[in-house]
Amino acid sequence: MYALDVILGPVISEKSMNDASKGRYTFKVTVKAGKADIKKAVEEKFKVNAVKISTITVKGRTVRAGAKRTEITRSPFKKAIVTVKAGQKIAIFDTSGVENK
Repeated sequence: MYALDVILGPVISEKSMNDASKGRYTFKVTVKAGKADIKKAVEEKFKVNAVKISTITVKGRTVRAGAKRTEITRSPFKKAIVTVKAGQKIAIFDTSGVENK
């Protein structure tokens, strides 16, 4: 698998941003990707050394939508929490330049 095929995007939430300050970064990845594929993709794309990879499969939940409130099932997806070597950062999670007003 190629790095662009494995990593679908970052997961931006309050918890993932708190973890980013501790060196743990959360990504949405393809369901078929294994830990070795994810590690290789992160190291290739962001030029960091991945120390630990944790994966979580999030089940597709049902939601009601539309005028008739019909049930729609969302697709399941996989999250990967990547711990990088101490002192290294991934730029897309960097919030040091943002000021709270």
